[in-house]
Amino acid sequence: MKLPRFKYHPDPLATGSVVASATRCACCGRSRGYVYTGPAYAVESYDDCICPWCIADGSAHEKLDVTFTCEGDIGCGGLWDAVPPAVVEEIAFRTPGFQGWEQSRWWTHCGDAAMFVGRGGRAELDGFDAEGLAVVRESVGLPDGPDWEEFLDTLTMDGSPRAYAFRCRKCGRLGGYADCD
Repeated sequence: MKLPRFKYHPDPLATGSVVASATRCACCGRSRGYVYTGPAYAVESYDDCICPWCIADGSAHEKLDVTFTCEGDIGCGGLWDAVPPAVVEEIAFRTPGFQGWEQSRWWTHCGDAAMFVGRGGRAELDGFDAEGLAVVRESVGLPDGPDWEEFLDTLTMDGSPRAYAFRCRKCGRLGGYADCD
């Protein structure tokens, strides 16, 4: 079965937010071969039991009152570009989120939310230009210089500290943030 398309999270299998599973969905009751593994903010616990189809069509949010990314974290509480309410709703209610060490943030640029492309370490950030690296550097509060270079060298895709990479849907610029456990 082909996964639904998510314009702000184009490859949730590659990012690990969706995995192959025979688990029955808590929303539709069907076993469709895949399940969401990211954060699910709700009164009840819905860890690893919602199918991507119920995320994509909004039924998981409507029936279970689940949010997949906190609305205030889209644009980092106003630190990054403001986006229309419809974009916030699409990411919060109809887009798979991702696991971070701390509260996940969703990078915004050019007046739109960016696409989540995955976790990253130093090697993954080598493709970032100076502006994209500055966005990540500012997220950890370090000035440009030796402390930043040392921190950058410690970033790892699977450990801590870790970066979260995004690509702007309009201009293609890379950006994101870093956090640690």
